[in-house]
Amino acid sequence: MLAVLAVLLSAMTWRPEPKEITYGMSFNTFYAQELGLDWKEVYDAMLDEMNVRNLRLAAHWPMIEPNQGEFDFSVMDYQMNKAFDEGATVILAIGRRLPRWPECHIPKWATDLSWEEQKAELRDYLEVMVLRYKDHPALRYWQVENEPYLKMFAYERCGELDEEFLEEEIALVKKLDPDHPVLLTDSGNLGLWAGAYKRGDLFGTSVYVHFWNPELGQFRTVLPPAAYRFKTNLMRLLFGYKETLLIELSAEPWLVAPIAEVDVETQFSRMNLESIRDIIEYARKTRFDRQYLWGVEWWYWLKEKGYPEIWDYGVDLFKN
Repeated sequence: MLAVLAVLLSAMTWRPEPKEITYGMSFNTFYAQELGLDWKEVYDAMLDEMNVRNLRLAAHWPMIEPNQGEFDFSVMDYQMNKAFDEGATVILAIGRRLPRWPECHIPKWATDLSWEEQKAELRDYLEVMVLRYKDHPALRYWQVENEPYLKMFAYERCGELDEEFLEEEIALVKKLDPDHPVLLTDSGNLGLWAGAYKRGDLFGTSVYVHFWNPELGQFRTVLPPAAYRFKTNLMRLLFGYKETLLIELSAEPWLVAPIAEVDVETQFSRMNLESIRDIIEYARKTRFDRQYLWGVEWWYWLKEKGYPEIWDYGVDLFKN
């Protein structure tokens, strides 16, 4: 019996070693601005100096539609066009729930609308976004919402998941643009994956290795890299084969205050170059062949403050 279980476990955690890992990077305009940085300067440096060629960008609703019915494409146009000029591909995330706190990003003008009224406005925003960028040569995939099934960090801001509307969003994007696949994502540490996996054309998971919170202090994940292979194989067994990638490989510190308000020593006590090397090695053992890092805005902020080591590591990683 034990031998049979061992064989089953081995089969469920099997994934071939990739011949090479393709790295990408998430970039967040709002977060760069929160750090007091010129977002364009950071974005250009990521492409020109770090040589990132696989991007995940977020078209936050408040950035695209700051006033009701008035759309501003200046930031997104620049980022998409610059990506194309540099030979980069883009996963473009759209929806209400997109990367980074507060998880659900709602324009001020929409905050007092009922959910039914918000949904009507979101349909318009989604249609405008897809029609504008569906033929852009840098676009690779759409990402619809971000970790929509993860409640822990977003319930007070996002409320209960409206699964019917999520399916409507996916259907709308696919109707308007049948040529680009739709990516759905879920948490690697906390998510069950099934809801997102079965609804997307492909699936992305986050991977967090080093954590900190006020009660437990600093700690490292208890999940082995094989857990990600097991979950992937289970999803494929249940719902069929789909491409899977690490969409959010975290390489920045966990803090309870904005980074600009926390001393660098505290930041480095929670994330440093040694930690990032450990994260990269952990992710390598998951055997996912496409991995998008998370934290380039902080790396650049550190470089500007006179701590270039992590930025320089990133330059070497993408060069090699």
